[in-house]
Amino acid sequence: MRERCAGFTFVELMVVITIIVILISMAIPIYQKTIIRAKESVLKSNLTTLRTTIDNYTYDKQKAPQALQDLVTDGYLREIPIDPMTGSSETWKLIMEDARGDVDEEERGVVGVGGGWDKVGLDGTPYSEW
Repeated sequence: MRERCAGFTFVELMVVITIIVILISMAIPIYQKTIIRAKESVLKSNLTTLRTTIDNYTYDKQKAPQALQDLVTDGYLREIPIDPMTGSSETWKLIMEDARGDVDEEERGVVGVGGGWDKVGLDGTPYSEW
């Protein structure tokens, strides 16, 4: 009689590999959502920081900053935070003062900031409206 060699058959190996592939394919979407959720958390934090700093600048100087760079120049921030969705600090959507009688059109300042990405967040609202 022939002795049987120790080891796995091809079918056994294919079954194990198939199970591993199925588990990995289930884990990838969860991992991607976790990455997006982390970026959204950083975005909310950066927006809160920028909005608070703009309010502090406006209160101290009695006028809104003309650009986000004014916050850095006057020492309110070390640097402009990066929008984690776009990877740039230059893509923030600026909300400017209304052109009223007491505000010169050329002197309109920044009163708010929003996300600069045109995609929709996991909660269903566009990042530009956060």
